[in-house]
Amino acid sequence: MEFIQQNILLVAVAVVSGAMLLALSVRRPGGAHSLTPTQATLLINRENAQLIDIREPNEYVSGHLCDSRNIPSESLAERAGELAQFKDTPLILVCQSGARASSACSTLAKLGFSKVHSLEGGTVAWVEAGLPLKKGTRK
Repeated sequence: MEFIQQNILLVAVAVVSGAMLLALSVRRPGGAHSLTPTQATLLINRENAQLIDIREPNEYVSGHLCDSRNIPSESLAERAGELAQFKDTPLILVCQSGARASSACSTLAKLGFSKVHSLEGGTVAWVEAGLPLKKGTRK
């Protein structure tokens, strides 16, 4: 008890850092709606999930998931009408690392899309999982 009283700052730092580590391990890294490449593949095959690549056109052309549509994140809200037919279909948003896709999920959820997911780790994780990318034109 005397140690704690003499080193209250050290103890406080240890308790706070322990609480933060616990919170991060309980919470999924990409949020509640993120999918690993394996989970995404299963959702595509089982529920005909649609892939939306929210990267810039030059990033998309350099390598994208097969059958994905390119709608850059900046114009996602404006072009949401193009996705209206998929309001109740699972949508998987893809970016380079997963960061942009997580915030884009919120945008589509506010617009009434009920099954929106992000690809955890983005195209980087997709390639690391040994899955193919297609190069070339925009869809």
